[in-house]
Amino acid sequence: MVCPHCHPHADPRQRIVLENEHCRFLQKEQDILQGSGLIVPKQHRTTAFELTPEEWAATQDLLQQARQLLDETLSPDGYNLGWNCFEPAGQTIMHAHFHIIPRFADEPHTGKGIRWWIKQPDNRRPGK
Repeated sequence: MVCPHCHPHADPRQRIVLENEHCRFLQKEQDILQGSGLIVPKQHRTTAFELTPEEWAATQDLLQQARQLLDETLSPDGYNLGWNCFEPAGQTIMHAHFHIIPRFADEPHTGKGIRWWIKQPDNRRPGK
């Protein structure tokens, strides 16, 4: 399988919105999470644990640029930001990618951020 983050043009629904020397901000056509996107290193890295200091700095740079763009075009009320590392954490594409998800006050799941999911009793490990 062709890695969609190593070869972003392989998926016609995906586009490079911003980029710098080490990373790209990608967005994909979708109708639910309007404006959401990913910052990915140009070099294949499996998870964020493998990023170089330069890639971390480049991620930070694109994060600020992406926020400015999204604030200007969509005016979200908040953001969820995060990495999923390895399959048990929800990573389905094994190329490191940092999620930028604009959130809006009128969404059905507004107020349910990252901490909400870790507080759900039905997600407790068996026997713990």
